[in-house]
Amino acid sequence: MRHYLNLSTGSIVGAVLALLALTPLLAHAQADATPVQSVNDGNAYRFLTLDNNLTVLLVSDPESEKAAASLNVAVGSGDDPRGREGMAHFLEHMLFLGTEKYPQAGEYQQFIKSHGGSHNAFTAFQDTNYFFDIQAEFLEPALDRFAQQFSAPLFTADLVERERRAVHSEFSSKIQEDGRRFYDARKAAFNPEHPYTQFAVGNLTTLEDTETHPLRPDLVAFWQQHYSADRMTLAVYGPQSLDELAQLVRLRFAAIENRQRPASEATAPLFGDGQLPRLIEVESLRDIRSLSLIFPIPSQQPRYRTKPASYIANLLGHEGPGSLFDVLKSRGWVEMLSAGTSTDTGQEAVLELSMELTPEGLSNREQIVRLAFAYIDKVRAQGLSRDRYEEMARLADISFRFQEQQEPVHKVTRLSMQMSRVAPVDVLRAPFMMTEFDPRGYQAVLDRLTPDNVLIAVLSQQPLGDSSQQAQWYQTRYRLSALNAETLAEAPRTAMVAQLALPEANPFVPENLELVSGPSMPVPVQLGVQNGLTTWYARDTRFDTPKANLYLSLRSPVARESAREQVLAELFVDAIETNLNAYAYPAQLAGLHYKIYPHLRGISIRVGGYSDKLHVLLGRVLTQVADPILSPRRFDIARHQLLDALRNKAKARPVEQTGEFVQTTLIEGAWSIDAQITAAEEVRFEDLQRFAARFLDQLDPVMLAHGNLTEAGTLNVAQQVNAFLLDHSESVTVTRNGVRELPEGETRIALEVHHPDTGYTLYLQGQNTGYDERARYRLLSQLIAAPFYEDIRTQRQMGYIVYATSFEILEAPAIGLVVQSPEQTAEDIDQAVAAFAATMASRLETLTEQQLAQEKQAVISRLLEKDRQLSDASERFWREIDRENTLFDSREKLAQAVAEVTKAELLRAFNHALVARARALRVTTAAEIQDNERVLNALSERHPVPNS
Repeated sequence: MRHYLNLSTGSIVGAVLALLALTPLLAHAQADATPVQSVNDGNAYRFLTLDNNLTVLLVSDPESEKAAASLNVAVGSGDDPRGREGMAHFLEHMLFLGTEKYPQAGEYQQFIKSHGGSHNAFTAFQDTNYFFDIQAEFLEPALDRFAQQFSAPLFTADLVERERRAVHSEFSSKIQEDGRRFYDARKAAFNPEHPYTQFAVGNLTTLEDTETHPLRPDLVAFWQQHYSADRMTLAVYGPQSLDELAQLVRLRFAAIENRQRPASEATAPLFGDGQLPRLIEVESLRDIRSLSLIFPIPSQQPRYRTKPASYIANLLGHEGPGSLFDVLKSRGWVEMLSAGTSTDTGQEAVLELSMELTPEGLSNREQIVRLAFAYIDKVRAQGLSRDRYEEMARLADISFRFQEQQEPVHKVTRLSMQMSRVAPVDVLRAPFMMTEFDPRGYQAVLDRLTPDNVLIAVLSQQPLGDSSQQAQWYQTRYRLSALNAETLAEAPRTAMVAQLALPEANPFVPENLELVSGPSMPVPVQLGVQNGLTTWYARDTRFDTPKANLYLSLRSPVARESAREQVLAELFVDAIETNLNAYAYPAQLAGLHYKIYPHLRGISIRVGGYSDKLHVLLGRVLTQVADPILSPRRFDIARHQLLDALRNKAKARPVEQTGEFVQTTLIEGAWSIDAQITAAEEVRFEDLQRFAARFLDQLDPVMLAHGNLTEAGTLNVAQQVNAFLLDHSESVTVTRNGVRELPEGETRIALEVHHPDTGYTLYLQGQNTGYDERARYRLLSQLIAAPFYEDIRTQRQMGYIVYATSFEILEAPAIGLVVQSPEQTAEDIDQAVAAFAATMASRLETLTEQQLAQEKQAVISRLLEKDRQLSDASERFWREIDRENTLFDSREKLAQAVAEVTKAELLRAFNHALVARARALRVTTAAEIQDNERVLNALSERHPVPNS
């Protein structure tokens, strides 16, 4: 169960699509309201208001194989009673643990998992949201269980102690995460009378359960006070008709009591009189550097149709030529920049301008702040333009018009949060709306972006010394000091201010939005090979959107020679992306996107979005790959950033470190973090120059063009690739990497990790990469996931992070058992896992054929789930090309193999993996470790897992 910190981006596409905090115009939808739909949306919608005043939105998608539901309660951490911080979050946990009709604690979770679904919940400042998805034919029984959680929860007394410890484990697992620590510390700069400053997660202290201060009565009282039907909104999605969905809902959710509880409102301001301007400096654990300018502004909820804050944030967060980001990055001071609203309480909002700094940027943060205010002044003087508004509005309209289907569970979660905050007619289009030019709204935001109304927050590893304070919950060191507004307003003492410029008209706004003629192709076809470039093509307009995706993999033997070459490939990609950023940012705003990334065999380029001007962006990308501008200064910055990222991995959660260790140890050609750090410390600029010069000498290239493209257009793109990159390259073959086969028995590794929790990953490897073995391990993962969680997490209370999952890497089947515990040792966890395996063996023995068929279908339904977006199909085709399956039928073959698994085969695989641990790698964490070198050397010599 995740505890969200809701932060948004600065671009119009990012900020608009991420919009969740909207306006409470109507407490409840009118039953006859019909939401405005995208022309690309074939679903049917209906609002209901039940007799208990619960508002419901039904979504009927006759072709959907999945159903989903989300119920949002307008209560969150901001409603926690003083002294009971974390109560809303604790209640979120407790609702899953049994109801009058379904009293068994894990029954809901097991039912969802066994029918191909997933479930979760999160607590935010003003909302708690519960959601699930499932195979469509099981929506009715799933809703029956789901509804009971809100009408008749048990709050079983003997589970209260267990679950408060689970909440504490969640808190403990993230106590060294800098994001949490920064968020906790900076609350000290806000008004202490505002509930925003309260501790939101909860722990054993705030959730005290003693004879003199019992927890359960307070829990029940909180539920009775806040969980009322008139504060709930429900969205349900399925292939059933609207009438059928309405019947399912009425029969089950009408039992939720309407206690007539209006949503609470904070009366205190986010910042009190005289609190601003101020500076808060926070000491991080990782080597990171960030700078944020935080401005309280008027609530944006009443203006969701015109989005003035998004308009201003679009300009502040722009990354094109002359933007604040472009000027600062060119100077070598900033690596990333974003702008957007991060909190909106309905009374006030917060707009943040946030930057990731280089070490030099940290040393010049005062100049950065002054330059930021100079840019805000430029926006104030020249930025309010009807032409800019019309461009943003057109892009938002295009995004809505050609909106692709979301996963049902994501759609209902978003809708259930929006339903009580926007007019019913707008519930689908609200994130995309920019209905009119709103200079008064823009000016109201700009009026608050001033030096006397700012909180400046700095996060870095710089020690704060004796003058610092310590935050109560995460023990974060911070220092809070007053600022002088006149000093902040001083003009920057630099020529950089003359480089600042507002964005020009976007040349990438799509003009031709027609679909190409011809039927969609079920799988790609090969168009030929030229200069070693194999070109795959599939015309695909199934999704009624004029978009396409182009993938190009440049496999080079240079990239796999050593850890040094892996590091150089990272730096090579950084140089390309740095050179492209200012040019390509407008393309991203216009619905195009690109990504260049290194991998074990070289680098890949992915360009996608509206097909109209896709070739223009691709041409610029290819130009940079062919002849990148390499700068010693940029090399130094990028190498430092890479070293920071590598070293910071040693401070990640214990289970993140154990999981990554498994992969880097077993994948051929992957290099350990330590090896990469050593290489990054040693490489020099001249090494990068030589790498760039050599990279294109020998290549094994392959390309996929998929979507709204013609065959002739694809061949033209292939000609582009040949002309820019391949005319002087030698064609070679770069073989695919494999996964090393573990030796017989259990191999144990202990990692030195400085974190109070113990990390445990048990990787259990299959015997070959054939479809039959992969099917057995997929099915085993399905069968044990829910029981493992129930046993280790719920019953034994080993920790908050507990899961069993398929750990398949490059078709090598495996099961991963993962636990992070704040109290138990690695041996304690291992004994519990062994005990679980013994119990589970008996459980599998009694598995009926009907139960086995049900679990098989759950796996098969996930494997064969239909593509909802063009990118779903593109990614699937690209993976098949990588594994050299030219029939593009891996998932069908795997699904067929799952259907044919027998119970006897399943039991043999279970005993081989979990009982005998015949090929197992156990990776755990400890404060001090033994020497692992001998074991690692032996593993590095192992051959790959055989094909069959």
